[in-house]
Amino acid sequence: MSQIKIIIADSHFLSRKGLAVVLNENRDFALVSEALSNSDLVNQSKFYKPDLIIIDYTSANFSLQGLEQIVKKHPQAKILAITDFQSNAVISKAMKTGVTSHLLKDCDQEEIVEAIYKTALGQQFMCGKIVSAVVDEKPASLVEYNCEGLNISEREMEIIKLIAEGLSNKEVADKLFLSAHTVTTHRKNIMNKLGVNNTAGLVLFAVRENLISPNHFLFAGN
Repeated sequence: MSQIKIIIADSHFLSRKGLAVVLNENRDFALVSEALSNSDLVNQSKFYKPDLIIIDYTSANFSLQGLEQIVKKHPQAKILAITDFQSNAVISKAMKTGVTSHLLKDCDQEEIVEAIYKTALGQQFMCGKIVSAVVDEKPASLVEYNCEGLNISEREMEIIKLIAEGLSNKEVADKLFLSAHTVTTHRKNIMNKLGVNNTAGLVLFAVRENLISPNHFLFAGN
């Protein structure tokens, strides 16, 4: 596997240096440059042809309008946004502009590394806190999610996916040729395994496991 060439685009010194530490600890990542403005990023992207751009489009000297220019000129570069918490409308606009994946600045190192790998491959990755807020319409800090030690069957995965897509228990039952009672039982067992007590928790799991796309919610009603 060749190294993933990365440009960090952020006007905040500490943010850039913190990300640089994370990147430099991984041999699969090659930090080729740091951009302090949209114009910097345009020039550096032309010269380095990065595989991935990690950007805070909310920091000084950056904007979604400027990012749109980057996406048009350098479509080969995948975009991972790492920002402070934004509204659903802003995140939706960022995704439409060309952002592939989105994290918050308080995400841990493991989540950042996972997002880099997946985004570089063209896969979408969303911070769990963002997804929680989107699907539950609550501040992200109010929704907790535990994904450790899970043993979810293939049938349960099917049910989670359909519930996350908005189907009722009866609709899930009809689609899978099950009784509504069986689906209700499965749903209770799944929620117990995941340690969640509402549909938002099931949806969050579905997004984290790539059963459905976060765009299903971000773009709803737009």
